[in-house]
Order: sequence, then C-alpha cells, then structure tokens
Amino acid sequence: MKKIESISDLDNAIQLLEVKQYDEKKILEELFYETYESLKPINIIKNFFKETLASQDLKTNLLNTTVGMGIGYFSKILFQNIVKIPFKKFFGNALMFNVENLVAKNPEIVNSLLNMLLNTLSSKSSKSAKNVHKDMEYEPLDLDIIY
Repeated sequence: MKKIESISDLDNAIQLLEVKQYDEKKILEELFYETYESLKPINIIKNFFKETLASQDLKTNLLNTTVGMGIGYFSKILFQNIVKIPFKKFFGNALMFNVENLVAKNPEIVNSLLNMLLNTLSSKSSKSAKNVHKDMEYEPLDLDIIY
C-alpha cells in the first residue's frame, strides 16, 4: 500500500481492507463448511470407496482376482466330475486355490487367451458376413437410379 496522507486516503484504505476482510471471511466459511462436510462419517466412507474404486490398479487386481476365482471354481467342478477317487473333494479344492493364485498372479495369460478367443470369433464372423453377399441371386440396387 502507498503512504496515507489524507483522511480520504484513510477512508479508501479502510474500505479496501473491509472488502478484503469480507472476501477472506467468505472463503474461510466455505473452507469450514467443506471441512465439516468431509469429516462426517458417511462422507468419509463415501470418499474412501470413491478413491478406492477410482484406482485403476485396484480395478485391474479385482478383475484378475474375480477371473481367477471363476476359472479356479470351474476347474474344481470339472476335476470333481471327471476324476473318481476317494479324496477328489480335497484335490479339487487344492486345484481350485492353485489355479486361482496362478491366474491372479499372471493375468497376462488370461488376457492372451481371451484375445486369441476373440480374434478367432471375430475372424469367423467377418468370413460369414462376406459370404452372405456371395449367395445373392440379384445385383444390388444402384442408388443413383432411385434418386
């Protein structure tokens, strides 16, 4: 601030400081309200879950674990239905947990298998789509003639 030399300068300085004080008070009130809202237990829980689910690593790990559990359970059911030994339930559970751990720790195996499966399905569907037009007995319409 510049040096105050008259009463009008003093009045102007007081008005500027009052405006500044009012603005800072509003900012402080907003910060207090935001802090108060964020410290409510329900908001703490909501924010925790939002941050947790927003993490890409967690989403990837959750997906890998879920896929691992599904494949492990499927392998257990398949093993118990095929094998006829007295301890098949024990071996089935051991197989399920080992497959779950393998898939959860090595998700690139599952990704590569899924990519191969999707590629084979997409190549079959594109071949069948091309063959549809070969079997046509008539020629396609020329749009220039219609319009």
